[in-house]
Amino acid sequence: MALNGFTKYEMARILGARALQISMNAPLLIKIEKEDLEKVNYDALKIAEIELNSDILPISIKRPFPLKREEKLRRSTGRPVSDPRAGDEDSDVAESGEIMELATPEDEIEEDAAENESE
Repeated sequence: MALNGFTKYEMARILGARALQISMNAPLLIKIEKEDLEKVNYDALKIAEIELNSDILPISIKRPFPLKREEKLRRSTGRPVSDPRAGDEDSDVAESGEIMELATPEDEIEEDAAENESE
């Protein structure tokens, strides 16, 4: 896999795993001169990075993909959600209910006057 094909999380995992192997005295997969090792202070992570950049690491990444479904989706054949009795109640309320009008300021004045007279 090309170096650009890895995510930053995969790169971190690969470098960490290889650095752990190197720190446990695993043999190096690339020939590095003693001067180069001294430049990186024998740092296992830097050595792992050099190996990764040279594309010789035998570490691979397996990415799981979602399963592909071949069957078609079917429409559900269940009952409708609404209650059939609800239509009867709505018509009863509409028949027995009275039509309400908007209140006007004159109506409020008349009501206040009627209340004051009764007191």
